[in-house]
Amino acid sequence: MSGNTFGNLFAVTNFGESHGPAIGCVIDGCPPGMALTEADIQHDLDRRRPGTSRHVTQRNEPDAVEILSGVYEGKTTGTPIALLIRNADQRSKDYQNIAQSFRPGHADYTYWHKFGIRDPRGGGRSSARLTAPTVAAGAVAKKWLAEKYGLVFRGCMTQIGDIVIPFESWDHVPNNPFFAPVADVAALEDYMDSLRKAGDSCGAKIRVTATGMPVGLGEPLYDKLDADIAFAMMGLNAVKGVEIGAGFASVAQRGSLHGDSLSPQGFKSNNAGGVLGGISTGQDLEVAIAIKPTSSIITPRESIDTAGQSTEVVTKGRHDPCVGIRATPIVEALLALVVMEHALRQRAQNADVKQDVPPIRASFL
Repeated sequence: MSGNTFGNLFAVTNFGESHGPAIGCVIDGCPPGMALTEADIQHDLDRRRPGTSRHVTQRNEPDAVEILSGVYEGKTTGTPIALLIRNADQRSKDYQNIAQSFRPGHADYTYWHKFGIRDPRGGGRSSARLTAPTVAAGAVAKKWLAEKYGLVFRGCMTQIGDIVIPFESWDHVPNNPFFAPVADVAALEDYMDSLRKAGDSCGAKIRVTATGMPVGLGEPLYDKLDADIAFAMMGLNAVKGVEIGAGFASVAQRGSLHGDSLSPQGFKSNNAGGVLGGISTGQDLEVAIAIKPTSSIITPRESIDTAGQSTEVVTKGRHDPCVGIRATPIVEALLALVVMEHALRQRAQNADVKQDVPPIRASFL
């Protein structure tokens, strides 16, 4: 099965299944000499892991990461870093009733036709469980980028279902299970409680930023920074839309507004989302993604079985009524992996480029 490696200079190969003995990844290309322990990775895994509130799946996974290789005496050696996360709370019997049928909106039908076989236990490779190794790899990238450039990656939920969440402060994000940038999440909790009682699900919109970006990351044509960001985000389970900067709102903007004016003090806006011509401007990267409703729900739905006969599907088990609730750390990790790849490429090709005029990083946003 191809398509399991992301990146070239910082290549992350993801392995495992939702209900297998373990999941994990191998990172090839991490620069040597960086201090790295499991604790550097565990924090982000704890933010993503299941069972942390009543609003997400109650599968109880500690998601404890183990570093198997690539680190000696507490520092990266430049060789492949193998990260292992053992599965501890599989409940495969929940999926026996759908082994011969296809869940609407899920990858069951396409996997079965592509490979002639599928693992129905929690979705196998198509499960969001496989985002944990991505988060682990992203934590390694975040650490290197923070030490090299001072980069900070932050994300938050800006909409859940039909509820738009206003932005109040980044300080609120760690203090609630929704990663919402607001102090009061009572309305969100009520909404999710009613959704769970109804046996249904909803989507979400997530915003992620990278602050402290250097100027010049990205390539002018096929490997544009924003193109690679969109590619990475669309690789995340359930993502159906990606916006960079003003995104779809730019359709209604005039050119006199959309083009970000420059001054000696900095850019006066950031409709471009920190990327021009596929290359970073030094402003914050601004990305937003749309996540569809969870496909595994207990509401009966019409489908077919593997014999092509009509059937009704009810998905039992432990599922997130909104997969977007735990998506924020994953989106941060994906953005970090893209930036890491381009940072290493820039270092290899353009490290000797000098400019007499210093870059302008500030903006009036």
